[in-house]
Amino acid sequence: MRIRRVTTTREGGSSSAPFDSFNLGGKVGDAPEALAANTRKLADGIGLPEDHLVWMEQIHGRTATVVDGPQQAAVEASDALVTAQPGLALIALTADCVPVLLGDPEAGVISAVHAGRVGARVGVLPAALKSMREAGARLDRVEALIGPAACGACYEVPHDMQADVEKHLPGSACKTRKGTAGLDLRAGLFEQLAQVGIAKIGVDPRCTMETPELYSHRRDDGRTGRFASVIWMEDE
Repeated sequence: MRIRRVTTTREGGSSSAPFDSFNLGGKVGDAPEALAANTRKLADGIGLPEDHLVWMEQIHGRTATVVDGPQQAAVEASDALVTAQPGLALIALTADCVPVLLGDPEAGVISAVHAGRVGARVGVLPAALKSMREAGARLDRVEALIGPAACGACYEVPHDMQADVEKHLPGSACKTRKGTAGLDLRAGLFEQLAQVGIAKIGVDPRCTMETPELYSHRRDDGRTGRFASVIWMEDE
């Protein structure tokens, strides 16, 4: 099974400011017709029908949902999707949170994970891996891509929040560029993956807060769009 992964940017879409221009988030206040055009463009770009794009109602939790076919609406109250069906594109939407794309090409099992601070803290990534194993994946065969997110040098948090997240996600505490308490969620998630035996881990180094072509909730004062991290399988 061939696994494909794509990360979109904010360029080349139909949305007007402040969502300009390839926003794929449906609950940010963007014009519905612009969102529809952007969704069509995503489907066309990856060569799948629109109804084979599978979205999540992301709530910063740890629920992983297995899907086995096209969905009529976003999967309710989920922050991870898992499938063993080729031709279904699983999508995580982010704008500072961490998207993680996981796949076992031999078993033909994939997952898209939305790991924000709260979800990472409560264990959304282990929940996704558990669902993948139940679907037939083996952790030593899983390949992971940790996508663009707010970097530790930019992600400033209160000391007590840093300590709490570090307790549940070791390796995430850091200092920001200003020398204040910070969080590097990607570092913590990398360590979490490595600890369970996943050896093939790629990291997109881009920081959303520092990269103009990506959306950033923090940089843009909460008024912005969402980019998509997408994973799907093709028969070889």
